[in-house]
Amino acid sequence: MAYLNFVKFPHTLFALPFALLGVVAASATTALHWRTVALAVVAFAAARWAALGFNMIVDLRYDLVNPRNQRRELPRGALTLRQAWVSVAVAGALFLVASAAINPLCARLAPIALAWVMTYSFAKRFTNWPHLWLGISLAIAPVGGWLAVTGRWSEPAWALGAIIVAVASWTAGFDIFYSLPDEQFDRTQGLHSLVARFGVPTTLGIARGLHLLTVPALALFGLGVGFGTWYFVGVAAAAAILLYEHSLVRAGDLSRLDAAFFTMNAVMSATVLGFALLDRVLR
Repeated sequence: MAYLNFVKFPHTLFALPFALLGVVAASATTALHWRTVALAVVAFAAARWAALGFNMIVDLRYDLVNPRNQRRELPRGALTLRQAWVSVAVAGALFLVASAAINPLCARLAPIALAWVMTYSFAKRFTNWPHLWLGISLAIAPVGGWLAVTGRWSEPAWALGAIIVAVASWTAGFDIFYSLPDEQFDRTQGLHSLVARFGVPTTLGIARGLHLLTVPALALFGLGVGFGTWYFVGVAAAAAILLYEHSLVRAGDLSRLDAAFFTMNAVMSATVLGFALLDRVLR
């Protein structure tokens, strides 16, 4: 259990549905095999474990003095640094092996993807936009799902570009929510983030702007890959969920932040996937 808590395994629910969305979308043009789906899920979970585990190791010196993070597994001693490093190394190796087993293109791109998601850990040292770095990291998931099934980029090419924008903007927006309580801590530690740079009210406005990009980008992706009516019903439902999510968080009241960050975003991504599956089944 300590290892699962170490990488916040339940948060896999955020992005796994979008990885599977890429798989579902690709199934319209290429025959789908359960082996490919299983390998894609393993690759995604392993990459996320390696990236988040590495982030916990790199941020340990900050977590030790941040009251909000002192109950994490490394600061409180539930895991040792050696155990953490071993788990990250195993997860990284598993990701590379699973990717290589999918197809040659995934094998070639896997080291680049792994490098990107792991170097996110250093983003707060030099940019106020670490949220977008994380967003692009999670946006690799649906692209990877598509490439796992087809072994090639989408036609039209902008279709995968649209899902990158959708997932990156959605992730950056909810990561901004997660960062809000650390405004003063980031400033005192010399860390970069939007809330440290601009304060809560402006940062919430930026999060809203990012999520305004998410919905049309999801719709554009659906058009590009040939989804039908049910998918767009799902996009409309996702828009309503995001609207409700933003109603939970105000500059002077962060008491419902956990519901906005975890619950609503898990529901949102699962909703999009669910309606995409329904669209494929009923067509």
